[in-house]
Amino acid sequence: MSQSFTRRIFLGTAAAAMVAASAWAESPTTSLRPMGRDDDLYKQAIPNVSEIIADSGISGTVAFAVVDVESGVWLEASNATDGIPPASSIKAITALYALDQLGPDHVFETRLLATGGVVNGEVQGDLILVGGGDPTLDSDDLGQMAEELKEAGIIGVKGTFKVYEGAFPATFAIDPEQPDHVGYNPGVSGIALNYNRVHFEWKRSGGGYDVTMEGRAGRYAPAVRAATMEVVDRSGPVYTYENKPDRDVWTVAKSALGSGGARWLPIRRPGVYAGDIFATIARSHGIKLGDAELAEALPEGETLVTHRSAELRPILKDMLEYSTNLTAEMVGLAASAKRLGTVPSLRASAAEMNKWAVEELGMENPAMIDHSGLGDDSKMTVHDMAGGLARIHGTGLRPILKPVYLRDDRGRPERNNPIKIDAKTGTLNFVSALAGFLTTPEDRVLAFAILTANTDERAKITRAERERPPGARTWNGRAKRVQRGLLERWGLLYNVAVKPEPEATAAPEPQTTPEADAEGGAEPEAVLEES
Repeated sequence: MSQSFTRRIFLGTAAAAMVAASAWAESPTTSLRPMGRDDDLYKQAIPNVSEIIADSGISGTVAFAVVDVESGVWLEASNATDGIPPASSIKAITALYALDQLGPDHVFETRLLATGGVVNGEVQGDLILVGGGDPTLDSDDLGQMAEELKEAGIIGVKGTFKVYEGAFPATFAIDPEQPDHVGYNPGVSGIALNYNRVHFEWKRSGGGYDVTMEGRAGRYAPAVRAATMEVVDRSGPVYTYENKPDRDVWTVAKSALGSGGARWLPIRRPGVYAGDIFATIARSHGIKLGDAELAEALPEGETLVTHRSAELRPILKDMLEYSTNLTAEMVGLAASAKRLGTVPSLRASAAEMNKWAVEELGMENPAMIDHSGLGDDSKMTVHDMAGGLARIHGTGLRPILKPVYLRDDRGRPERNNPIKIDAKTGTLNFVSALAGFLTTPEDRVLAFAILTANTDERAKITRAERERPPGARTWNGRAKRVQRGLLERWGLLYNVAVKPEPEATAAPEPQTTPEADAEGGAEPEAVLEES
């Protein structure tokens, strides 16, 4: 990593001594307060940590850490070395990993490759759609590639139409513990299309339903053969899924459909799906193309058409705003491939990111199993998360993080609040996370991480309940109140950077903070597992 990307935050000063081990037990009683104010009034205006947690009613583990990015002084921390699922907040670290390894200007290329040359508009060998790891490729992009292929004079292929997806290892689902039908948990490989989702739509027709399965984008919405849907007269379950060798086979309960609707379903075979869509579009442009096969290896050949993605930086900004799991996995895999050459599995790629985080961010014990945070076997400490963010402040992550607004008593976002926050959220059932940067009204910059979880409650959820388990929505609202309370506290309490008084050079005595007995939740307005 370049020198500009990293910076030392732990200073060999008396102030840095506050990071001693005993300071991690709970929040410090000696706080660095702005001077020149009525101290009694100031204390009354800012609730302490115990009050914030108690008022929220949350159960489970509440872990947090906040550090001044300029001095490296740890200001408050609780349960700072407990490993907790970070959920999608880890995407901030994945973004850093990709930026460092690939560079902000990196683009992903998807190609059409011909073997055997071209004679009179006919490819003499095979035509191969080569995936280059672009997580944003959609049906319109494939349509544009088909149009360019036609403009190049191609009318057919003598050999076979193939798809190469071997740039990354094929993964059937990001997290196999999720329900089959959730669109945020698709398959992953070296090619992706429409975020590896198929658009399922149904409309009542007479006594039954008209059903479509499409690779829908803006201009193109071709019918899909790689995934099929059948409406079945039953009360439940709502969906069933069967893994056939050449397609995803779905059924849906008629009783759940109402008058009509639509949703995105995950695709498990990205290469088969992309080949299916491209062949259909190419035929619509008069190019004779057979059904796609998967290429086991990438042969030598002539590149006829290349599609280039947007640059990595805006791709990551969208990933952080919309919390797109597929994008996180694919950019993480691309970064690991840059480091290793060949990546054997998604877990191996996550392990390489863990290694990088230790080397470059000074983390001590990151334990991620993926790049999106969807798998709840992943663990992170707030010590590692907040410390890692503090080390890289000023390197370009903060501008692509999403603004987070504090809310008034009626729940409305306070967009003019002088406390400015840019952060990444994270939500799983009974897990809620927030990590990023806070600028106080007087421009002091803090890095923070808040991870809350109730692993006991999460462990009780069956696979079928993962989309909307009982109690998770209420729990998540309580986790959000903890986050808001802590952010407001830090924005006011640590508004002005001051040097600690001489007697504060040693680690302060820990403040007793009551621990809850349950963990985190999910976004109130969304399904509970974050997509």
